[in-house]
Amino acid sequence: MADDTPGDQPLANGADTAPSAGMISQYVKDLSFENPAAPSVYQSQEAPAIDVQFNIGSAQVGDEVHEATLKIEARADIAGQVAFIVDLTYAGLFGFRNVPSDQIQPFLLAEAPRLLFPFARRVLADAVRDGGFPPLMLEPIDFGQLYLQQQAAQETGTEGAAGTA
Repeated sequence: MADDTPGDQPLANGADTAPSAGMISQYVKDLSFENPAAPSVYQSQEAPAIDVQFNIGSAQVGDEVHEATLKIEARADIAGQVAFIVDLTYAGLFGFRNVPSDQIQPFLLAEAPRLLFPFARRVLADAVRDGGFPPLMLEPIDFGQLYLQQQAAQETGTEGAAGTA
């Protein structure tokens, strides 16, 4: 005999109250590659010193839609000369339904970059390879742990400031 409890039946369109978050789209928002020392940089046998910086941002673009951006800047120097500079802003649109507002920002700053990173990594590696260098393969990053560390640092800084007043 079938159990006809309300939980077994699909709800009417729009009547679902369960929280949900999902990626709508992802895209390259900005990509720049500079190779200022070409062609002399290709004659060097020295390994480049590479500096990589990350920045994560978010913005609300609709009622239940937010954009998360992952900005990656990489600079390679060989013997004091700039070999290349690559600047990538990779973004994604995320839709939220029935998600408490205090949970959206943690998602956008921790989970969204984790979802975007593999694709941004490939775009960055391809740009560097297309510039005539070996692909720059970035190591995976634990964005969730970085978010927690930033939150802890902000709380400590806030408490410290309050304690000195």
